Amino acid sequence: MIVCSCNVIALREIEDVITGFLEADEWQLITPGMVYHAMAKRGKCCGCFPRVIDTIISVSEAYHRRKATPEDKIVPFIARIREEHDRYETVRRIARAAKPRKAA
Repeated sequence: MIVCSCNVIALREIEDVITGFLEADEWQLITPGMVYHAMAKRGKCCGCFPRVIDTIISVSEAYHRRKATPEDKIVPFIARIREEHDRYETVRRIARAAKPRKAA
C-alpha cells in the first residue's frame, strides 16, 4: 500500500524505517521528518504525515508488545506519541482554515 504518493513510499518501507529506529533506541520519539530523512526523502505536500504518525504509533506499540515491555511503560510512551500526533493535527487544521480559498 502506498502511503506517500508524492515520493511513492510504501507502508512496508515506513514500517521498516521505524523498526530500525526502535532497534537503535526503543524509547526515542520518532517523527515523520526523521522517517523521511532516513529514506533520503522529504515531505512535499505532507498530506501523508497523519498516516505516517499513525504508523509510528502502531509499529512502536507492536514492537514493545513483542519485546514484552511492561504495560506501565508502553502506555505513557504511546500516549506521548498520540499527544504529538494530536498537536500536529491541530496545527494542520488551523493552517488549513487560515488558507485563503480560490474563487471558482
